[in-house]
Amino acid sequence: MAGSNPPAGNAPAGEAVGWTFLSNHTHVLVCLARNPDQVLREVAQQVGITERAVQRIVAELEAGGVVRRERHGRRNHYHLNLDAPLRHPLERHCTVGELLRSVTAAPEA
Repeated sequence: MAGSNPPAGNAPAGEAVGWTFLSNHTHVLVCLARNPDQVLREVAQQVGITERAVQRIVAELEAGGVVRRERHGRRNHYHLNLDAPLRHPLERHCTVGELLRSVTAAPEA
């Protein structure tokens, strides 16, 4: 499972890194939702995968109608289709926006 684990530096102190609940596709979406103007190198560092893997994921998300890339000078701005349904039959009743809201929302006290 190369590339599926987050970097060890992102694990809470004393906690072993082995697997996560969300896919790298979701991690890339979370990064782009938080900052749609960041470069893919920064996304790769946050997710803990290669820049090439992030480029492939973004291309798949574009082909699936979830992400649209807009050129701004020498950089890209990423627009997310928050109304796109999740792809797996078990989650198809939810949208990308619902998923992102649940993952990016600040935890309640």
